[in-house]
Amino acid sequence: MANVTVIGAQWGDEGKGKIVDWLASRADAVVRFQGGHNAGHTLVVGDQTYKLSLLPSGIVTGTLSIIGNGVVLDPWHLKSEIEKLEGQGVVINTENFAIADNCPLILPIHRDLDGLREAAAGAGKIGTTGRGIGPAYEDKVGRRAIRVCDLAHLDALDAQLDRLCAHHDALRAGFGEPPVDRERLLGDLREIAPFVLQYAQPVWKRLKKVRKAGARVLFEGAQGVLLDVDHGTYPFVTSSNTVSGTAASGSGLGPNATGFVLGIVKAYTTRVGSGPFPTELEDEIGQRLGERGHEFGTVTGRKRRCGWFDAVIVRQSCAVSGVTGIALTKLDVLDGFETIKICTGYRLNGKILDYLPSHAADQANVEPIYEEMPGWQETTAGARSWADLPAQAIKYVQRIQELIETPVALVSTSPEREDTILVRDPFAD
Repeated sequence: MANVTVIGAQWGDEGKGKIVDWLASRADAVVRFQGGHNAGHTLVVGDQTYKLSLLPSGIVTGTLSIIGNGVVLDPWHLKSEIEKLEGQGVVINTENFAIADNCPLILPIHRDLDGLREAAAGAGKIGTTGRGIGPAYEDKVGRRAIRVCDLAHLDALDAQLDRLCAHHDALRAGFGEPPVDRERLLGDLREIAPFVLQYAQPVWKRLKKVRKAGARVLFEGAQGVLLDVDHGTYPFVTSSNTVSGTAASGSGLGPNATGFVLGIVKAYTTRVGSGPFPTELEDEIGQRLGERGHEFGTVTGRKRRCGWFDAVIVRQSCAVSGVTGIALTKLDVLDGFETIKICTGYRLNGKILDYLPSHAADQANVEPIYEEMPGWQETTAGARSWADLPAQAIKYVQRIQELIETPVALVSTSPEREDTILVRDPFAD
């Protein structure tokens, strides 16, 4: 059986949580491989709703859930999220949950720096979640991060703290803030260390064993390809690589382990935070999409910007991430529209483009070229087979897969796990 890698093929918020939950019930292990606790997933299972932002979605089903080394980990948020889920009856222990011992930590000073920078940025705001994720990744590549394994060696942390504080004290001084309180930081780490260390291990080794036994591994990506630090709408991106290839480096398994790459794609387009958005609708149609789709961030509660489906960016995302098939979500939000538009290309300075250019100014100035299709008046909500869908909805799905040059593997028609039309099983060889 194949492994599966799930990634968002737009700007995140595509409904990955429901799809990962659906797949996790058939997987033997679920692995988060990048991002931090900015990856909001809402899972609806029966009459229970679970909101996750750090833990892999498999934890709800009791599937072995692993936080890989590519994730930056806020240990205090980890404790809070585990306690909240346990309060909802979810069992979390060392049998079904593990953290890579080489994960970098998100510290309070990272949250401080994130907030100070955004407050001072004015028009240059990136629109971060303010959770310290970007600064934590900076410290990782700057070779001054404190990692999970360091929690077992806090008495030998002086050299690392020297490097860390030399960097942060200078930045804090520039914002008029006092130096890092080293003793308080060490005290906070000593207090949280036992909780985190009980789950810490070399997860690459555990995953190697799982894979050798023929188990099915589900790799769970966060955010979306258009927020990738290399391939996204830079600088309005996240601080990690969100493409499928990161599943290898962010978990400790090789690139041949990623298997079927499932790109999650919303039937329209949304974006939260700042940055270019060619098909954005700042009118009653955009308002209608947002209201019907309940478009508010799971992590931040921020209202999402909404627009028509953009086939250009999804085709590009599928190409750079090697997507095998897509999961089309929230088709029911389009029920009742007289006509529906799909962006098939862009105009920029008199030229027609079939891709999103790299430069931020060009991205902001492209004009969408639309193709118009008849809508449908019947409901698609809860459909579980093609026969349940209106003819025009089927034509819309077929047109999307033609334009993005990637087949549809499944269609999601509500937040409920079972309301899914399976076209191709990602776990099948």
